Amino acid sequence: MQSTQFNELMIRLELLGIQNDEEVSDRKKKYLNITRDTGELFSVLVKLIKPKNILEVGTSNGYSTLWFAASMSEGGCITTIERNENKIKEAKANFLESGLNERIEIVAGEAMELLPRMEKRFDIVFLDSDRDIYEPLLKDIIRLTASGGLIIFDNAISHRNEFDSVMTAFNNNPEFTCSLLTVGKGEFLAYKH
Repeated sequence: MQSTQFNELMIRLELLGIQNDEEVSDRKKKYLNITRDTGELFSVLVKLIKPKNILEVGTSNGYSTLWFAASMSEGGCITTIERNENKIKEAKANFLESGLNERIEIVAGEAMELLPRMEKRFDIVFLDSDRDIYEPLLKDIIRLTASGGLIIFDNAISHRNEFDSVMTAFNNNPEFTCSLLTVGKGEFLAYKH
């Protein structure tokens, strides 16, 4: 896909997400997408890290997935997990339109069931899902992150009270170097040594 076409798709998805979330009251129907500046940050991080494999928990309509996929080198793959069938259909259509669908593997299901069974290591793990699953999944999140890999949590400032235990666990773990960025809704980064 041409850069102009991709940018037009991303602008359309960004505006659709904002409009949808303002109009819809049912949380299951909201997109709850990352902000554009967060996507731009992810693009820079991907270009610096040059990951071969990325794991995303919480696909929604694929807006954040596309930021990652567009920034990956040829041969890279992002595995994204989503449980909502309607969002999966919408994300697949967006991936196809982007021309990046060959870099994206979408897995339908619950992260709480899928992550413990996964073996593949990932260079970036991005979590943008129900925050109450993060603490129970910490061991698997850490296990699935390759050495030299990066774990990113979205909403770390907008929902700070829901992140205290997770951030404390990483900040007290000598295996990680951490930073809380005031980008978008707040991004908590944990680099695995």
